[in-house]
Amino acid sequence: MHFDFLDRIVERTPERVVTLKAVTLAEEYLQDHFEGFEVLPGVFMLESLVHAARALIATDDPSCVRWVLGSARAVRYASFVRPGETLRCEAELSKHEERSATFKITGTAVPIVGETRACCTGRITLRPLAPISVSAKVTSPGSAP
Repeated sequence: MHFDFLDRIVERTPERVVTLKAVTLAEEYLQDHFEGFEVLPGVFMLESLVHAARALIATDDPSCVRWVLGSARAVRYASFVRPGETLRCEAELSKHEERSATFKITGTAVPIVGETRACCTGRITLRPLAPISVSAKVTSPGSAP
């Protein structure tokens, strides 16, 4: 199953990206999270922010390596994102090295009417996905190498 947590990039500079993710009741994962009080799961808020950071770093990566979440630190959740609202994701590049990129992340809930509210903040580090080595020889138990 594949979920797309980036609907649109609204701003991009070499150090910062802002993306949007519209949350609708049509999303499969909202069917039971939580019945009668549907909200975007916190882990999906974080994944949306990872997708935003990936959109920023992918523009600088000529090798087209897939960047994945390496670590998340000081992640704090302050508010829910409900169906009908938009999650605005901002990822600001703090440090970029060959094998890692660190971002300050901020998620904001944007309702159709009313004021925006902070919902998720923290720091994440992305790392390039290591290729799986197929050169390792597999031996059965009890056989000589």
